[in-house]
Amino acid sequence: MRIRANGIELNYTVEGEGPWLVMSHALACDLHMWDDLAAWLAQRFTVLRYDIRGHGRSDAPSGPYSLEMLADDAAALLDALGVEHVHWVGLSMGGMIGQAFALAHPERVRSLVLADTSSRYGPEVEAIWAERIRIAREQGMDALVQPTLERWFTPPFRAAHPELMRRIGDMIRTTPVEGYAGCGLAIAKLDFTDRLRGLRCPALVLVGEQDSGTPVGMAREIQAAIPGAQLVVIPSASHLSHLEQPEAFRTALERFYGSLAA
Repeated sequence: MRIRANGIELNYTVEGEGPWLVMSHALACDLHMWDDLAAWLAQRFTVLRYDIRGHGRSDAPSGPYSLEMLADDAAALLDALGVEHVHWVGLSMGGMIGQAFALAHPERVRSLVLADTSSRYGPEVEAIWAERIRIAREQGMDALVQPTLERWFTPPFRAAHPELMRRIGDMIRTTPVEGYAGCGLAIAKLDFTDRLRGLRCPALVLVGEQDSGTPVGMAREIQAAIPGAQLVVIPSASHLSHLEQPEAFRTALERFYGSLAA
């Protein structure tokens, strides 16, 4: 389904019953990144998944974007659907948007799950993103598929799951270049760490033990910044830890949401 929010058309889907829970995906993916986990969470929550600006079937206007803009998109989507309070599950860029959303709308967030993400990058990251965006503009998104998969999954998992690699590769390949560029520039300016100390919602930080893009040290920094946040390091997983180790990811969520209910 598509709905007008914050001046653009956003694609979304809703399933399940219970308290509202938003799932926000990684850069160069779409809402289908969450298919299996969303079906499981829908047994307990009303799950809202959406394609972030510049991705999937949502509009991909020219940039620049900012993480605050992407959080405003989410807030406008919730307003359009009449949703006031949410639990948030975000991975990578989706976790960054979750931080921006919680900082802008703390009263609307019941809990935060921030997976394989960061709260701050140094200035050296801007050159990395500039190069990736240059490749996307000059060679197309296809040129980014293989190096991205190599960062996102461990070598044994890639070798053992060719069908999943094709599926995620297709998400990367079909991401609009303008969306990738706009979001990449937004990510490069990430700097939320010091502000996270003001958050008061329950938070769970998850990270793959072998995640090179947003490594364990970045997850520990988020945990230290958010009062009372929990941290779970998932063994034998890289960046898309919910796909590489789904049972461990679900177990961590089960314990976290169980503690909230208690």
